[in-house]
This record gives sequence, structure tokens and C-alpha cells, in this order.
Amino acid sequence: MKTLRHIRPRRGMTILEMTVAIAVLLVMSLIVYQSLASSIEFNQLLSKRDATTRTARATLSKLRREIQLAYLTPSREAVETVQTVFVGMDEEPDKLYFATLAHQRLYVDSRESDQAEITVWAESSPRDVGDGYILYHRESPRVDHEPGEGGRVYPLAYNVRSFNVRYLDPQTNEWRDEWDTRNTDTLYRLPRAVEIGLVLIAEDPDDPDRTIDVPFLSRFTLNYAQNLAKEFVGLDQVATGTDGIQGNVDGAGNALPTNNSPIPPLGGGRMPGGNNWGAQAGGGSRTRTQTSRPTTPTGGGVGQPRIPGANFGLPGAAGGGGGK
Repeated sequence: MKTLRHIRPRRGMTILEMTVAIAVLLVMSLIVYQSLASSIEFNQLLSKRDATTRTARATLSKLRREIQLAYLTPSREAVETVQTVFVGMDEEPDKLYFATLAHQRLYVDSRESDQAEITVWAESSPRDVGDGYILYHRESPRVDHEPGEGGRVYPLAYNVRSFNVRYLDPQTNEWRDEWDTRNTDTLYRLPRAVEIGLVLIAEDPDDPDRTIDVPFLSRFTLNYAQNLAKEFVGLDQVATGTDGIQGNVDGAGNALPTNNSPIPPLGGGRMPGGNNWGAQAGGGSRTRTQTSRPTTPTGGGVGQPRIPGANFGLPGAAGGGGGK
């Protein structure tokens, strides 16, 4: 039997070994922490950029659908009807007032149709909410004499730097900064196309303390607008006679000089209203077909709270639109 003095004592870790082990553990923990922090920060940055893109996409998609289905009252001489308008104010940011056929009922058996009054405008954003402007949207299912009253108001986009809208005049083929169906130069007619420029404020990926401007652009045609004037439908075709349209030509059939360029590209394909422009407007061989525009129903409604700056004073029996 071994005595206690013959038992060999166990050897422990020295202070140097403990120091090295702790140092290695700290270095590994620091590497893991930095990797996780970078991943979380990058994920948050992508989420913010994705939120900016989603906001712009949802805003432009909604406005595109509503403006594409904008309409004016077919008969301005009907009794007890409402004259609809399409007004685009060139401000900073811009404002829009129009009637549309894009309304969707949210409740079963509600006394609403596909007609609605739409107002889009912007107001300065409080500092605790965001930077720049807040883009608001008002929709009223009752079309009445006050396009800026009533309905439900909700924000479309936050952190808006600018909201700019341009309108293509079908008679001159020129872009306008404002449009008013009550003025003599654009009296009771819709623009052929609309261009919306939206700039949102986002966080700078290189410096979280700074911001950057992210621009978005959407250009589309209106379903119920009049077609372009014949002299602007492919001037090259007018010279060769492939389109069968007699436009700016002299007695010998040669195209005359003009200061107006052909219609800018609007995405190709068939444009609402019956014109087939091909892959790109202004070139190639195209066939111009004419279709009749649909007739919109009429009706009326009652307004409520007024949006600042909306004073139209429309006559009561100058046209019609709306429904209950």
C-alpha cells in the first residue's frame, strides 16, 4: 500500500497559460462579435433601402392605375350632373385633382361605384416623423362639385424630397408642367401621357449620419385621352406614305420641317385608345388603328373636409360624373 508521500501531486495551469487562454478566447469573441455586428448592420441597411424601393413602387403603381383611368364627363350639357376636372398644379411639390374609374369597394353592398375623386398633395414632414415631405392621398367615392373635399385621407409616402408631374399635350406633342381642363389651351381634354418623378430620402450606405436622394420615374398613357395629332405620328412614315396619314407634307409628298420631335418612347406595345406604336414610337413601320372610347357613367355626391388650396367653384350643370 502506497503511503501519502509516494503519491505524485497533480500539475495545474500556470498563470502564463491562463493568460494566453483568456487572450485567445477574447480574440475569438471579438471576431465573432464584429462579424455579427456587420451582418446586422448590413441587414438593416438592406431593409431600409428595400423599404424605400417598396414605398416608391407602391406609390407609383397606385398613382399609375388611378391616372390611367382618369376621365372627364362625356356630356357637359346634361342636367343635374357634375363636371369632372383634371388639374395638375405646378408647385413644390406638385398637386393633382382628378376623377377616376379605379375605385374599389371595400364593403359588400356599399353604395359605391368605380368612380372616385382623387387628390394628391404633399406637406412638410414633422422632424419626429421623417425628413422632407409626406405625400398624401385623398379618395372620395362621391364625385361632386368640390374635387378637394370629402373622402378618406392617408399618407402614400414619407421622406419625400420632390414630387414632380409632367403632362404630354396630344395636340402639340410637348410636355407641360401643369394641366387644367378649365383653361382655354387645355379646355376639357386629358393629357395623352403623364410622367411622374418621385425622389425619396434614404440613409447613405457609406455614412449613417448622412442621407442620399433616390429618384424614381414612371411614364404612362391615359386610357381615355385623345390620340396624338396626325402630324406627330411618325414623321418618317408621312414622308414615305407607309402610314396612310396626310400630315406635314408639301405638294410633292415630301415631309416639311418641324420643330416638334416624334412622341418620346412610352414603353412600346399598344397604347390605350387604339394606337399601335410598335417597339418604339417615332420609327419603324406601324399601323394606325382607331377604336371608339368607352362612355363613362354619371352621378353625383356630397363633399366634406376641404384640402388646403382646393377652391374650384365648379358649376352644377356643366357636365357629370360620379355615383352613389
